[in-house]
Amino acid sequence: MGRSERQKMAAGEWYRCLDPELDALRALAREAVHQHNTMPPGERGGIGPALSMLFADVGEGVFIEAPFHCSYGMNISLGPRVYFNAGCTILDNAPVRIGGGSMLGPGVHIYCAEHHKDPVQRRAGLEITRPVEIGRDVWIGGGAIILGGVTIGDGAIVGAGAVVTKDVVAGTTAIGNPARALLAK
Repeated sequence: MGRSERQKMAAGEWYRCLDPELDALRALAREAVHQHNTMPPGERGGIGPALSMLFADVGEGVFIEAPFHCSYGMNISLGPRVYFNAGCTILDNAPVRIGGGSMLGPGVHIYCAEHHKDPVQRRAGLEITRPVEIGRDVWIGGGAIILGGVTIGDGAIVGAGAVVTKDVVAGTTAIGNPARALLAK
């Protein structure tokens, strides 16, 4: 018997996202996200219980503003004191690890999946996925987009609206589309 689409996804291979097992996992995530997004702010604390149970790992003092969206949740690991401003989206078809003390501005999006370039394969739900690693004490400005396969080093800054397609070296600032490191003066 062949491997499941979930196993292929976890291995970083081409898989079909139009799959009953993956559909069920996305439905669980939608329910947890809905619970988080509709809880009164005073009851939510930093992160609602539904997301805490869904995520792979959540450090102390994590705070996720509503609204928030994720595809699966089970691939998200957050270090202590991570902060997401309102409107963040993580399409976590692959592992997304965010180090302690990192802050994501409003509307930051992280996309791990890449759909097939052939329209017939794309219509059939064929995609591949790559992880995202964000170090400690990173600041990502509002509206930035982080694509799969990217690592952002400790202490880096990603400017508002940047589209990050390549790694960002620790301690540097990257801006623009595609994002590029600012040169030291």
